[in-house]
Amino acid sequence: MASPDHAGSVARNAGGAASCASATAAASAASSTLDAGSISARLDRLPATRSVWKLVVLLSLGFFFELYDLLYSGYVAPGLVKSGLLTATTHGLFGSTGVASFIAALFSGLFIGTIACGFLADRFGRRAVFTYSLLWYTAANVVMAFQETATGLNFWRFVAGVGIGVELVTIGTYISELVPKQIRGRAFACEQAVGFTAVPVVAFLSYLLVPRTLFGLDGWRWVVLIGAHGALFVWWIRRALPESPRWLAQQGRLAEADRVMSELEAKVRTEYGRELPPPAAPPAPVAPRGSFRDMWVPPYRSRTLMMTIFNIFQTVGFYGFANWVPTLLIKQGITITTSLMYSSVIALAAPIGPVIGLFIGDRFERKTVIVVMAAVNIVCGLWFSQASGAVLLVSLGVCLTLAGNIISYSYHAYQTELFPTSIRARAVGFVYSWSRFSAIFTAFLIAAVLKHFGTTGVFVFIAGAMLIVMLAIGLMGPRTKGLELEKISR
Repeated sequence: MASPDHAGSVARNAGGAASCASATAAASAASSTLDAGSISARLDRLPATRSVWKLVVLLSLGFFFELYDLLYSGYVAPGLVKSGLLTATTHGLFGSTGVASFIAALFSGLFIGTIACGFLADRFGRRAVFTYSLLWYTAANVVMAFQETATGLNFWRFVAGVGIGVELVTIGTYISELVPKQIRGRAFACEQAVGFTAVPVVAFLSYLLVPRTLFGLDGWRWVVLIGAHGALFVWWIRRALPESPRWLAQQGRLAEADRVMSELEAKVRTEYGRELPPPAAPPAPVAPRGSFRDMWVPPYRSRTLMMTIFNIFQTVGFYGFANWVPTLLIKQGITITTSLMYSSVIALAAPIGPVIGLFIGDRFERKTVIVVMAAVNIVCGLWFSQASGAVLLVSLGVCLTLAGNIISYSYHAYQTELFPTSIRARAVGFVYSWSRFSAIFTAFLIAAVLKHFGTTGVFVFIAGAMLIVMLAIGLMGPRTKGLELEKISR
């Protein structure tokens, strides 16, 4: 007969063996269910704690430098004219020495960067492409700042545009894949709020520097060089950013995706103060690889067409005002210094639109917000064209800026939601490229309309474009609020 101690030992060993077997079985089960769907489900159940928002803010800092670079064109244009490098009007429809050619060179580069290079983030990862595209356009800007001819200026503006185009696609894709579904709208609003602080910064720097010459360099060159310091921060930003776990899982790199998720879950669990909610049922499997033709099968075909139409015409409204504010004011008889001062005040409103989005970003359907703000753009634009008083001009300029920037954060979130992970960067790059293509010709068209029909003609042209925006999104756009990316894709 066995002693009590021996019996207890046997029981303990049996219990330990059972516990070990249970743990092994659980690990095995977890391993067997580790796929792209389970990674997405684990990410979407995360509470929005400090670590999640930290990732959004870090990407938003990259967006700040991107928007600084993208939007300084209109503010340095008067300085380029003053220095004799460019002329205010364009000689011939596609003349290469006017302000329009400088703007068109940027958007030509953006078009190439988005349509031809958008696939890079799908192939090499969001993190690597985010880093190197930022370095690319920063270096191009430094070279551009020392050009002495219109040809050299436009060429290097084109080169910078290629890098910015790749970056625009990558950041939006990156954010949509890193954050849980319940804060996707607010995450894009945060990105745009941080990014659009670049607008008052560049406007104020232009007001201080463009009319002056410092240390033998024209003021516009200083504005460009100050923006180029973004390269100093890029490696710091990159070090704290993980690769998109959705992208890793879609590439079959499940162990890496699991490691990224486990580290993020551990941080969020500590900040949350209790166990994380269980993941929902994993969505249906998605194709491991995507191709260009995947954009042209249902339901993506209608979404691709809708966002292409939208992007062609929204550019007219957004950049038609943002890039031409100082020039439009000068055309109405305001001096260069006063126009830059007015523009600086108007630019202060740029981050406010996305800040509003932090409160409404996930409360209303994005398609509804886009349609309503396009209508506001039409009304305020036509009124602006008839205004003359300083207070009214600035007030309407602020309203136009708010409407444009609310549309901006809304559609950047919207277009990343409409396509699956396997083709997200490629598809967003394709549809977004048409806004860059449109902007190439918009610059010349607005210059021609301004020359022949004045400010009123410009805003009638913009109003027609925004009406098409309203129809495209209002009639063709699906709902996305609060839905998993994979569910929207299906």
